[in-house]
Amino acid sequence: MTQIMKTILRLYFVTLFMAISTVDIYSQTRASINGYITDSATGETLISANIILKGTQIGGRTNTSGFYNIVGIQPGSYTIQFSYIGFDPIEREVILESGQNLRIDIALVEQSLSLESVIVDAEAEQREEARSIGTAQVSTALIKQVPAILQADVFRSVQLLPGVKAASDFSSGLYIRGGGPDQTLILLDRTTVYNPTHFFGFFSTFNPDAIKDVRLYKGGFPAEYGGRLGSVIDIYNKDGNRVKQSGVLSLGMLSSRAMIEGPYSKGSYMLAIRRSTIEPVLAVLRNSFDNLPDSFYFIDINGKLNFDMDQNNRVNLAFYGGEDNVDFPFADDLRFKLRYGNRTISSTWTSIRNEQLFTTLTATYSNYFNVPRFSIAGTPFEQNNNVNDVSMKSDLEWMPTNNHTIKAGIWAGNLTLTLSSSFDNVESLSSRIQTQYLTAYAQDNVQLTQSWSINAGIRANYFTKGDYVRFEPRLSTEFIPDPSIRLQASYGRYYQFLTLITNEAFSGFDTWLTTDKGVPPSWGDQFVVGAKIYPIPGYNIEFEVYYRDMNNLFELDPRVPDASGLDYADLFRFGRGFAYGTELVLEKSSGRFNGFIGYTWSITRREFDGFNNNNFYPPKYDRTHDINFVLNYRLSQKWRTTAVFNYATGQAYTRVLGRTQVSDPFGSNPYEPVIVGKVNASRLPEYHRLDIGFTKEGKFFNIGTSEFQIQIINVYSRRNIWFYQFDVEDNPATRSEVALLPILPTLSYTIFF
Repeated sequence: MTQIMKTILRLYFVTLFMAISTVDIYSQTRASINGYITDSATGETLISANIILKGTQIGGRTNTSGFYNIVGIQPGSYTIQFSYIGFDPIEREVILESGQNLRIDIALVEQSLSLESVIVDAEAEQREEARSIGTAQVSTALIKQVPAILQADVFRSVQLLPGVKAASDFSSGLYIRGGGPDQTLILLDRTTVYNPTHFFGFFSTFNPDAIKDVRLYKGGFPAEYGGRLGSVIDIYNKDGNRVKQSGVLSLGMLSSRAMIEGPYSKGSYMLAIRRSTIEPVLAVLRNSFDNLPDSFYFIDINGKLNFDMDQNNRVNLAFYGGEDNVDFPFADDLRFKLRYGNRTISSTWTSIRNEQLFTTLTATYSNYFNVPRFSIAGTPFEQNNNVNDVSMKSDLEWMPTNNHTIKAGIWAGNLTLTLSSSFDNVESLSSRIQTQYLTAYAQDNVQLTQSWSINAGIRANYFTKGDYVRFEPRLSTEFIPDPSIRLQASYGRYYQFLTLITNEAFSGFDTWLTTDKGVPPSWGDQFVVGAKIYPIPGYNIEFEVYYRDMNNLFELDPRVPDASGLDYADLFRFGRGFAYGTELVLEKSSGRFNGFIGYTWSITRREFDGFNNNNFYPPKYDRTHDINFVLNYRLSQKWRTTAVFNYATGQAYTRVLGRTQVSDPFGSNPYEPVIVGKVNASRLPEYHRLDIGFTKEGKFFNIGTSEFQIQIINVYSRRNIWFYQFDVEDNPATRSEVALLPILPTLSYTIFF
């Protein structure tokens, strides 16, 4: 380990020791309050709930553990308001004495629905919950309400946000602000997930019944996150109902789900299972269509167990396991089998050390695997790809004063990537890459004045594969000239030590590779400015402009015909890229009729040495214009409807022109290479689609409540083009269209008990 990283570790532990042991004279003359804010119905902690001392500028928000801490309060009498969007606020009268540390745990009650009233949840006190720059919070209600292809999905809902693009109807891959899927860090309960897709990438692995919170950082994210060039999705599973035992049972056309949760003497638990139920549909279709799988299924299992050691210490154990299995006969003498999936385990200890310090210690394990097998005329071909990531991370949140919060942390781990293959039972490839990594960060959030705040941080990375040390400065600032306006700006440098070899149409073969000697990490700078405006209660306007560059992008060189005998660095090609754009959101967040309109104008380009005459070209997912409408309307006490409309510029593609014949001077047979146009210089037709869903709420006998959903995907059956097929036997080449989904009705029935 380098001397630099040893120094960083020493500084972290010195900071931790000081935070735990320091007895501040200032805090002895002031008071503080802290505690957890939960949902009264379930006991689930609420993330980003608001706390304000009415009549003052003193307040705060709960962290990702649902914990808040407000220090440096002048002794006296106060009215404290606790609030969270969608819940009735609660007020408490307190008298704080000098040096007092008052623990106040609050359970908020969800707002009851009234069709005649308009629930306004954007009052001035609650505007402190407004998202940081480049950040969006996706509610589980939106995930379940938005019409989805066959079932509700986290990534499909995220794709509706400005700056996030979908590759196709058949892909849940996230292309965020000009970055590919490998440039997005995906965390589940603080654990990295390497390939979170099902059904060949059709939707993500995250069961909406098990999820509590989904937070997207599209860019400019703070120093506590790293390892990726572009963005972060931070997902937390439910802790489990701490009040009573409850559950969910859902029957759908693609999959069915079951979830149970409840309390026990020392905490709570949650267990959710989802399995495909498409097999009967495939059996019926197999009689009428060729080239359908002989068998296919997927399964997900999410679980969480929470243990309350005492009032100030909690431990949880979270796990996830998911797998796809498919058996596909392409022809009489060609059969394809695939098994791929993810497994994660994490254990987190959260601790309130004193009135100023909150710490988190997490151990994680993540495994991604894909095992394809082919049988060609009876000859087997087999491949095995595995990613194993074991890590330990420690974070602290220290609040020396009410306007000053310091976060710091370290993350150390061991990453192993294996790839092996055999042909006709003879091993043809065996590769094992192992590397250790160590990152440390520190960030300081200071409220300089009533109007100005700043968040400055730095992240240090050490990667043993190649012995790379890299530093990432981060800076963001916010200016509030008026309670209804927030002006924000951020800058950050980001490094990435991994690259993903993937097929945009099918994610089952995804393979991760790392840096090494001669293959330095990718890096880039991001600049973001934005404004958030609240003209009247219940209405929000958000506008952001971003620019980012991407340097030293590395990926396997397609011009290398045979990798045997080559040095690792010779397998790659290196390039650069950039992306810029503007994003606009108009949102109505309350009332019977609500929703948002999102618009994105963006440009992204790539360039690789020796490719395309060293000219920049748009990647496939570059779309200049992208518009999404998401509208909800409460028809009655029992019925509600949701409509989603998407419009986007057609994707880029490379046009095939035909074939030519070239004589081989050293042989007797000429060869006929395909002639193509400029790389991705052509465009598919524009994409647009309308989806509508209706939900009826009711009772299921005397057991619980129910929801019946009717959804129509692609209402006017627009046959958007997926890609073109070219017949190069003709000259010039002839073209045929491969279309995406036609109109598709879906049904589901869900019971809550």
